[in-house]
Amino acid sequence: MAYAVHFAATMLACYLTAQVLARSTWTWRSPRVAIVCWQAVGLALGLSAMGLPMALGLSAYDLPTGSALLALTSDLAHGTLPVGETALHLAGVGVGFGIGAVLLTTTVRSIHGTVRAQRRHRDLLTLVARDDPAAPGALVLDHPSAAAYCLPGVKPQVVVSAGTLSLLDRAELAAVLSHERAHAHERHDLVLLPFTALCRALPWFGWVRDAHERVALLVEMRADDKARELHAEAPLAGALRRFAAAGHRITPAGALGVGDRDLDVRVQRLLVVDRPPRVLGAVALAVATTLVALPITLFLS
Repeated sequence: MAYAVHFAATMLACYLTAQVLARSTWTWRSPRVAIVCWQAVGLALGLSAMGLPMALGLSAYDLPTGSALLALTSDLAHGTLPVGETALHLAGVGVGFGIGAVLLTTTVRSIHGTVRAQRRHRDLLTLVARDDPAAPGALVLDHPSAAAYCLPGVKPQVVVSAGTLSLLDRAELAAVLSHERAHAHERHDLVLLPFTALCRALPWFGWVRDAHERVALLVEMRADDKARELHAEAPLAGALRRFAAAGHRITPAGALGVGDRDLDVRVQRLLVVDRPPRVLGAVALAVATTLVALPITLFLS
């Protein structure tokens, strides 16, 4: 039972940590650190959601979950079970494996759906997009709406619309292209993937959906930081303002767009020079590491 309490406590700690991260503004100054913390919370939540029913079902063994699973496998192979290990307990173990199967299935389905959408859009781009010297290294889509996005993958592709070319000046366009290349180089699509899977697998946790939104915003802020390293703050902030004023923006399924989220917040953040909070970041990483370490240790021991 003690091991089940540990998993339950980890789930509670994940919830409390997520609430703190969601309400903290230091994460905007250190988006990369905050993304790592969110990933740790997501991993710890998934493992604990699996481990809690397993630990309840294996309470008769009074062993860490990993060792108890091995002992149960051996007992089942020999046709014997310890006293107190009932069909209800075995059902709990099955629920744990079921949660793991749901997490794995939703992850695979998310990957499959995203890859399929990206493939369809790439096929479309070969028909309707064109090269343009005004946007080096990107494809131009003849569409009047403002759009700039990265289609990630093994061979990522940056796409801008004709409306964007007429909307932005040269410096602003260069900053936007750097933003999209940052999405591609750091594989931000893979950063978001686990949270998409968690949202589908654990829909009854509203804060999991909120976590997905927070991580998506942090991913945009991280790409903003990479862009301003090359082009300073003003061009990117100006581009974001223009995207906000333009209103309707197009970003296809499976892509990451520059103007998708909280443009006003991102503009204010770019224009306020603030040093990353090293102490808070170190504390947050320590907490995140502890959250992940406990369920992993229980499964491996």
